[in-house]
Amino acid sequence: MSKVVLITGASRGIGRATAKLAGARGWSVGINFQGNAKAADEAVAEVEKAGGSAIAIKGDVAVEADVIAMFDAVERAFGGIDGLVINAGIVDESKPLADIGVERLRRMFDVNVLGAYLCAREGARRLSTGRGGRGGSIVNVSSIASKIGSPNEYVDYAGSKGAVDVMTIGLSKELAADGVRVNAVRPGLIDTEIHASGGQPDRAHRLGVTTPMGRPGKAEEVAEAIVWLLGDESSYVTGAFLDVSGGR
Repeated sequence: MSKVVLITGASRGIGRATAKLAGARGWSVGINFQGNAKAADEAVAEVEKAGGSAIAIKGDVAVEADVIAMFDAVERAFGGIDGLVINAGIVDESKPLADIGVERLRRMFDVNVLGAYLCAREGARRLSTGRGGRGGSIVNVSSIASKIGSPNEYVDYAGSKGAVDVMTIGLSKELAADGVRVNAVRPGLIDTEIHASGGQPDRAHRLGVTTPMGRPGKAEEVAEAIVWLLGDESSYVTGAFLDVSGGR
């Protein structure tokens, strides 16, 4: 039986690359998106072309009802769930914390922290063998920002990913006896559209040369790490962090 995985924020970037790679493994994929239905439909087509099955599910991870509905949709479509990738997240314009307004802070933490926790909570409820699930794997997409703090750029974003890291540690211990592994990947400077949403479309290439490997990473390289953590090959790995950052 093929695995079933829900990936939040899967219409672009790392989420989309992960969905496509999961499709190449023959998996069934729930592709969550928030706004861009066209991009989500394209991601579904890519998964199917790669050899998997997929559906697109609109929903805001910061809204509890939307989170519950997206899990319901995946289970209706594919008969259960084995994996969850908590990838949806936002970034904003680079600036020091002293210049960041409260509305930005609220939205940053609503999506990146509350959204991650709501998805993780629902994943715990659906996957845990002690609650009737069939076990599985949760992979949180954090960021190397949680280690370096992103001064003068995104201290709020870095803080939100720090919360995801702590949740990874705690939840991995809560769910280990229930057949659920919880791990995180921490991407570094990856060439995706997220930098443009922060007003710096060239950021990955401009700063990528400063990494020990001398280049930015690709979404596909992060996807390989995520899919490994989702799969049976990492069966004794939980509470772990896999940095995909070119040595940064």
